[in-house]
Amino acid sequence: MDKKAHWENVYETKNPDQVSWTQKSPQTSIDFIEATGLPKSAKIIDIGGGDSTLVDHLLALGYQNITVLDISEKALEKAKTRLGKQAKNVNWIVSDINSFTPIESYDVWHDRAAFHFLTSLQQIENYVALVNKSVLGFIILGTFSTSGPLKCSGLDITQYSEKSMSDLFYSSFEKQNCKTENHTTPFNTVQNFLFCSYKKR
Repeated sequence: MDKKAHWENVYETKNPDQVSWTQKSPQTSIDFIEATGLPKSAKIIDIGGGDSTLVDHLLALGYQNITVLDISEKALEKAKTRLGKQAKNVNWIVSDINSFTPIESYDVWHDRAAFHFLTSLQQIENYVALVNKSVLGFIILGTFSTSGPLKCSGLDITQYSEKSMSDLFYSSFEKQNCKTENHTTPFNTVQNFLFCSYKKR
């Protein structure tokens, strides 16, 4: 099964309470986005946003220029259905991040739990190059830490430390803040995440 088929199957067959990444509230992501100090008109893209409720919270906070990208069309359809009429205020993109070609630049690039699915050096280097080219302001990344799981949804992941993540983006981005936190899954297991924010140099 290829990656797209894998994720379409996940979102076709599972509800939010049946997948480990579901959060009651994406508060850390919201805090990091608000800490950028950017206006509500800032261009924000959520990479691998799936049917995450981050977009709901950002709309409620008054952010006006939000894009959600995911490899799974089914995931985005779920989010659109949940948002109802508000969905028309969001730009939805179905794409594998490895083949994504942006047509605009972004002020905030947010990625919780998508980047760590890139496991080859080539994929990681391509991602970093894409970010360097496409982001004008800030990157906010959330990945499994070196104390987190080694797999997610049956797939291998890449763990990160504050140093290993920061080293990847050092040439173009300056570290602003990093923190680790425990995410309690809907089935009461614990995953340790690393969240870091970086500002374009």
